[in-house]
Amino acid sequence: MKIQKSFQTREDHQGELYIVPTPIGNLEDITYRALRILSEVDEIAAEDTRQTKKLLTHFDLHTPLTSYHEHNKYNREEYLLQALQSGKRIAIVSDAGMPGVSDPGFEIVKRAIEEDISVVVLPGANAALCALVGSGLDTTRFSFYGFLPRKKKERKEELERLSKDAGTLVFYESPHRLKEMLKALYEGFGDRQVVLARELTKKYEEYIRGTASEVLEWAHTEQVRGEFCIIVEGRQSQEVESESNWWDELSLVEHVEQYVERGQSSKDAIKQVSVDRKISKREVYQAYHT
Repeated sequence: MKIQKSFQTREDHQGELYIVPTPIGNLEDITYRALRILSEVDEIAAEDTRQTKKLLTHFDLHTPLTSYHEHNKYNREEYLLQALQSGKRIAIVSDAGMPGVSDPGFEIVKRAIEEDISVVVLPGANAALCALVGSGLDTTRFSFYGFLPRKKKERKEELERLSKDAGTLVFYESPHRLKEMLKALYEGFGDRQVVLARELTKKYEEYIRGTASEVLEWAHTEQVRGEFCIIVEGRQSQEVESESNWWDELSLVEHVEQYVERGQSSKDAIKQVSVDRKISKREVYQAYHT
């Protein structure tokens, strides 16, 4: 067991690791405390030193920077740990938001704790919580997932597992994969309430609220730009009670046509219907093409 008293002077003269959130768009969202820590530490480990340099320049800060990102984080850990053990104070920042949440940070925090180095986390901007609260969906119970797997099979398995969760679900997604992700959500969860939040805190901040099918249609008709937070309604009691499927009242042909209308080829639509209904593709093919 380890006990950390963050604001008591230590006799071993070890340094401190600060986790410092930075604005996700609007620079006014930086805190006075974050600016003080960034000015006082010996070094800032940044996901992208060029991006962080812009932030420091804006606030007239001149603290030395070193890179700490997805591709060098394991190699850079030893350097940072040695600096901390020698008594230096190090701040970790990502490009935007809270380090360690779908960004580098977790690994160095874990190692610092193992080495009995104090880890001090500052509160600050976070896209997931902004989007959740602004979504209008239930906030009493929620799960943050981040980015779903890119591979179709792995993504489908994850969505099948998550479909049983009664709490609101929070995802991240990039603009060029949004349509594919929304399609997977619709197929995996049915027509639940979905909220897209984009460009949070920026000039073009936007919320798109609707059912999964409505949001999917929006994505196919509008120009998709910006990073997205996707908030999805949790499993409702009526889903558990009825255990019905959205396509139960549809014929095989109508079922296939639903997927075709969402942008799938007839071949892929037939394959998906066979999976949905647990019947052979041949049976679906014959019904659709007869």
